[in-house]
Amino acid sequence: MSVIELSTRRPTVTIAEMLAHLVPPRQFSDASFDNYLPDADHPSQAEARHAASTFFDKDSGGLFRKSSEAPAGLYLDGGFGVGKTHLLAASWHKARGRRLFGTFIEYTALVGALGYAAAVKALKGTDFIAIDEFELDDPGDTMLMTRLLGELMETGTRVMATSNTPPNALGEGRFAAADFIREIHALSDRFRTVRIDGLDFRHRQNTGRALVSNVSEIDDLLTSANRVTARDDFGSLVSVLAKTHPSAYHALLSDVDVIVWENVTQFSDQNDALRFVALVDRAYDADIPIRSTGLPLDEVFAPEMLDGGFRKKYLRAQSRLVALTNRTLEL
Repeated sequence: MSVIELSTRRPTVTIAEMLAHLVPPRQFSDASFDNYLPDADHPSQAEARHAASTFFDKDSGGLFRKSSEAPAGLYLDGGFGVGKTHLLAASWHKARGRRLFGTFIEYTALVGALGYAAAVKALKGTDFIAIDEFELDDPGDTMLMTRLLGELMETGTRVMATSNTPPNALGEGRFAAADFIREIHALSDRFRTVRIDGLDFRHRQNTGRALVSNVSEIDDLLTSANRVTARDDFGSLVSVLAKTHPSAYHALLSDVDVIVWENVTQFSDQNDALRFVALVDRAYDADIPIRSTGLPLDEVFAPEMLDGGFRKKYLRAQSRLVALTNRTLEL
């Protein structure tokens, strides 16, 4: 049994390490179109699987056919937990040549760490880029990614992207695809948009709320198994995130088997909250169970945050925190 503190880590990553990390999360290491099981009550799931599975039009040599008739991009729009990431990962596994898989935040963090010109150089020549959780809430980042994708698609890169639609958005979020096309107007004719409806599978598998542990449960956890536990005071964790570049958040969680956050409180600063969202994404990608004390983790975002421009980010994080706090610990 080993207990560490994330707040004492100061990870750094090289360009090669950043690029090597751009692969599907380990829970999607075996994702395929065959093991994606559409919900019969939501036919759009089967339609989305068909659109993704036929996205690659191979020629006799097994490479992409650079056809001017077929869109070079596919955008999957839907609510939380309807299988978009599964389809994206299945597409990555099917792709040939150089392929990358990352979240929107990971790509923008890459550009932030390297600089735009160096990022273009590092990514140019990629056959397929998968972008999970494409975000439209920051105009600067949206313009940055539009410009980047434009340069890459000009050289033959194909792109598949997903994005979340809040389940209680106006019209059930059916304007999200239109928003995407509007915001990337320079590339709109290169993308086909596909809608996926359904229920959040994460909430079908748990209580629908983030679980809170008591002190004795935490103590038992720290002495019950041979695993690496990252135990931090929540306030100390939030402070260290401000000192760590988001491109290194995955390294911050390296070799961690379970996370314990004590004395959880609600965020009052939006920058702190957004950095925390990025860490939650990395914890979810790594499938690391979380245990916590204090305020339930799905209540850390203040109501005014949930009603603001970063609503999608916070709702996604809530869904993932519920899943990770409900995750069963392996003995």
